[in-house]
Amino acid sequence: QQQLVESGGGLVPPGGSLTLSCVASGFASGHYVIAWFRQAPGKEREGVSCISSGGGATNYADSVKGRFTISRDNALNTVYLQMNNLKPEDTGVYYCAAGSYLKLYSSSRSILSPDGYDSWGQGTQVTVSL
Repeated sequence: QQQLVESGGGLVPPGGSLTLSCVASGFASGHYVIAWFRQAPGKEREGVSCISSGGGATNYADSVKGRFTISRDNALNTVYLQMNNLKPEDTGVYYCAAGSYLKLYSSSRSILSPDGYDSWGQGTQVTVSL
């Protein structure tokens, strides 16, 4: 049974930092892309960042470039999202998701489109506020 479990969310003031973790289990060996998405109240889910199975390829939404860093430790089956200089507009529920590398990179859709991902975690709340 494939499972993704996020942790690390919380309340942080503007300019602060948080690190989110996503632990994956039950995935057969293979090439999986892990991505982070977020969803604010009343808004659509948007892609934040993703990383290839070996960690050699990463992508970021323009809104987080230079502030967020995605990384993975395959020995621990964990993907991290280091978030610095947080802004109120970063507030939302953050989800990690997994998708097939071949499916995602052979598609014409954006690598950060939620439609390309098959497995999802339950989400962790990030609130950026004074």
